[in-house]
Amino acid sequence: MPCVPVFDPITLEVLWNRLIAVVNEQATALMRTSFTSIVRDAGDLSAGVFDPHGNMVAQAVTGTPGHINAMATCIHHFLAVYPAERLRPGDVLITNNPQQTSGHLHDLTVVTPIFRGTELVAFFGNTCHAIDIGGIGLGTDARSVYEEGLCIPITKLYAAGAPNEDLFNIIRANVRAPAMVIGDLHAQVAGNDVGGRRLLAFMDEFGLASIQPLADAIIDRSERAMRRAIAALPDGTYANTVYSDGYDEPVRLSVQIMKRGSELWVDFAGSSPVSPRGINVVLNYTHAYATYALKCALAPEVPNNEGSFRPVHVTAPDGCILNAQPPAPVAARHIIGHFLPGLIFGALAPAIPDRVLAEGAANIWATQFTGYDRAGQPFTYVWFSSGGMGARPTSDGLHATAFPSGVAGVLTEVIETLAPLLLRRRELRPDSGGPGRFRGGCGQTMEVEVLTDQEYRFSPLFDRSRFPAAGSAGGQPGALGVIVLSDGTRLTQKGARVLAPDVRVTLDLPGGGGYGDPRTRNPALVLEDVRNGLVTQQAARDAYGVVIAGE
Repeated sequence: MPCVPVFDPITLEVLWNRLIAVVNEQATALMRTSFTSIVRDAGDLSAGVFDPHGNMVAQAVTGTPGHINAMATCIHHFLAVYPAERLRPGDVLITNNPQQTSGHLHDLTVVTPIFRGTELVAFFGNTCHAIDIGGIGLGTDARSVYEEGLCIPITKLYAAGAPNEDLFNIIRANVRAPAMVIGDLHAQVAGNDVGGRRLLAFMDEFGLASIQPLADAIIDRSERAMRRAIAALPDGTYANTVYSDGYDEPVRLSVQIMKRGSELWVDFAGSSPVSPRGINVVLNYTHAYATYALKCALAPEVPNNEGSFRPVHVTAPDGCILNAQPPAPVAARHIIGHFLPGLIFGALAPAIPDRVLAEGAANIWATQFTGYDRAGQPFTYVWFSSGGMGARPTSDGLHATAFPSGVAGVLTEVIETLAPLLLRRRELRPDSGGPGRFRGGCGQTMEVEVLTDQEYRFSPLFDRSRFPAAGSAGGQPGALGVIVLSDGTRLTQKGARVLAPDVRVTLDLPGGGGYGDPRTRNPALVLEDVRNGLVTQQAARDAYGVVIAGE
């Protein structure tokens, strides 16, 4: 076993906090220079620093698990194509290969080797969601990954400081919003550059010839803490099954978690086979949300890095919907992937009921509108919205909050500024949070009008229209999600649709499940929910047994 350098606790804490400040500045630079609301407002990104061997040492506090944890395991793919001896100062690498990074072509991963003189001392990496990557657009309709857009193999975006103009031109020629896509690529490069400069200054300030000793100490400390947390869980096998709407038919998601000593084996055998539509998940993304869920339940205080991943082993059969192989379509992989934390929490609930949430809305709803505005100019715009979180063992679920993805909702004013869209209504959805001693979080209702004189394309990525978020410990399920058009049509299946210009879209996002028997909820809290419009008087009476005076 390699010798791990010893730092005194105070020094290690100072160095760790400075390193976190470095990656936070990397992420901040990226967000502030981004061209799209997906990155700068929603925070759909990841940012982190890696040691020279490609091990993730620290991540920024912003970002989604699907980006962070997938990026954490991707550097070895870059090093396989470009070993350290082939890299030079000023090089910048890029790919959006789904199996190697975060699971679909819309996520661009940019990695920058950092040199001190001629010595490679670290890597900075980030992943961002591109507003467009060509193909048929972000959606579930593709039959293969080739239809979903431009695939960029691991290659140099910059070589010794010089841009790869051929690659930039190829990207421009294949996307619908080239200014935004190329602008965000430059923002990604700038974010890594800021992180690299701050890291070198940090090394100079503390007299570090290399970050490897510090990286080894941090990773080792994280691994030991994660192993202690796992060891506290009783040995055994924990299992659960949940269902997603799927595309043509429901999708079964099954997990078996075997715990022995200080290690966990997470196996998704028994899950549905790969889908012919773009809801499939690659193993890297499956691993990302599985490790995230386990860390939330067992060791939320442990830093998220290479060390915290080592005791956890994630598998899924080849050809399973959670281990899709090329050329399976994967554009909407988050629809299924975001169910995994709820699946894992349900498996662990018998052992640690006071540490896991009830099921929530799960996947964010990505809503894309494409068409021509009233001036005849083309547009495409996508934003993310969230339903309710599941209730917690000690408190209510949060309203309209993305869990497990963590992305923020985009302000109405931002949406209406960047696209010919008018949100006629946006409000919390009454009675959508599952009743319980602690109530599930409410979803939201949005009524959208497209300001156009022509037909437009509406591509919703939604779920929980058939299978509600289950309650826990006697709590009741949250409300189902619903999409209704102003002509009365109710959408029950995924897929893009072409709509007339006068048709408005109303989205009712699902609520989270409740926790505990609703009849044990504090009546004062029920009355407060009624006053705030979260629970109707009828629901207060029927679900909670609370009668409003004068009813």
